[in-house]
Amino acid sequence: MSERPVRAAAAVLVGLDFGADGYAEGLEELRLLAESAGLQPRALIQGKRQRPDSSLYAGSGKTEEIAAAVREHKAVLVVFNHELSPAQQRNLEKALDCPVLDRTGLILGIFARRARSNEGKLQVELAQLEYASTRLVRGWTHLERQRGGRGFMGGMGETQIEIDRRLLAKRVKLLKDKLVEFKRRRDVQRRARVRGEVLSVSLVGYTNAGKSTLFNTLTHAGSYTADQLFATLDTTTRRLYLAGTGNMVLSDTVGFIRDLPHGLVASFRATLEETIQADLLLHVVDASSGVRETQIVAVNKVLAEIGADAIPQVLVWNKIDLTGVPPGLDRDEYGKIHRVCLSAKTGAGLDFLRDALAEVAASKKSAVISPENMQHHGDTYVT
Repeated sequence: MSERPVRAAAAVLVGLDFGADGYAEGLEELRLLAESAGLQPRALIQGKRQRPDSSLYAGSGKTEEIAAAVREHKAVLVVFNHELSPAQQRNLEKALDCPVLDRTGLILGIFARRARSNEGKLQVELAQLEYASTRLVRGWTHLERQRGGRGFMGGMGETQIEIDRRLLAKRVKLLKDKLVEFKRRRDVQRRARVRGEVLSVSLVGYTNAGKSTLFNTLTHAGSYTADQLFATLDTTTRRLYLAGTGNMVLSDTVGFIRDLPHGLVASFRATLEETIQADLLLHVVDASSGVRETQIVAVNKVLAEIGADAIPQVLVWNKIDLTGVPPGLDRDEYGKIHRVCLSAKTGAGLDFLRDALAEVAASKKSAVISPENMQHHGDTYVT
């Protein structure tokens, strides 16, 4: 009886090398994603190809190898570290006689497990429905059957897939309308912060870089943290008081990842508006990661996609307790703060981060009351 949960989660992972950089790191990330989804990877099938096979993606020979691994390990799921077309996914499921997930489907499954807030759940459902809209044909063998018309008029009626698409489109519209309401509430809160001239800071970074741990350390918010990918999905905002500076608003956002599905970026755009509207981005980096530079590039790519690439950014090298990097603060050639090295877990270097936030807040306040940003009316300055 103890074997049932293990067998139920057994999966075979597939990663093909098409000559792109970061292949080995991508396989490790696939394993972490699978484990974060509650799966137990039993085998990793690798191979080299110049291009994907149009029918089976991996080709017939490699598909036979995958099928043998499924039988050997009694796996109930195959996960590809690639994006599959609906036709490729159907063909693979038929050839392997088990469900097949691509990278997008795997990430969507993790998001569905982790969403806690009402808005987060709506965003995940929207992304899932938009992903499923191209795969409605899956599982249907009766799509050629049609219902007759009602009333006095007979006729062909709708096919089953047309009914599914219509119902799906209706649900998508309902979800988008609800998300608009959440956006309006955030806009009201954001306008109040702007009127109060409160500095808005957003934590961004690669998933599992330690953003939520840093957020909890600074604000004592008690947000969920775990050593896994996408431990936190919902944006959390708290006030942060700094002695001698006053209040500011700190937001913890969803972690990014390489090749983050475009559907997820679009669905979470409303939540990520906290990032878009921020005065400062604290780009949290796992200093102990051997691929941190690649992760920085991946995060900046998503920031550009959502229109947040022009916002001032400070790199926060976290987890220095796992490296030989000392805590400290670095400046660029213009004297601006470029990087802060710290450990959110041990607290080393947090004072440097507080100094950096105080300096940014002071520069914002001086910019607001500078003569260039004011109109003179008698003895009164109006910003």
